[in-house]
Amino acid sequence: MMKEFLEKIKEALEIEDRDIQMTDNFKEYDEWDSLNKLSLIVMIDEEYDVQVPDDKVNSCSSLQELYDEIQKLK
Repeated sequence: MMKEFLEKIKEALEIEDRDIQMTDNFKEYDEWDSLNKLSLIVMIDEEYDVQVPDDKVNSCSSLQELYDEIQKLK
C-alpha cells in the first residue's frame, strides 16, 4: 500500500528522476509549489476518496504523516 502511495505522490508532483521515501519532507522537494500542492490534494481526493484540508497538508512534515492523516480520514 505504501509503495502505491509513493508512486501516486511521484505522479502528482511530477517526480520522474528519483525515488522518494516515506520519511521525506515533501515540502522540500524542488517540485513543491502551490500548483503541485493542489495536484496532491486532488489526487488524494480521487484515489482515496478523502478530503484532506489544506491546513492538514501544511501541518504534515513527512509523507508518512500525510499518509497517516489520510488513513485517519478514511
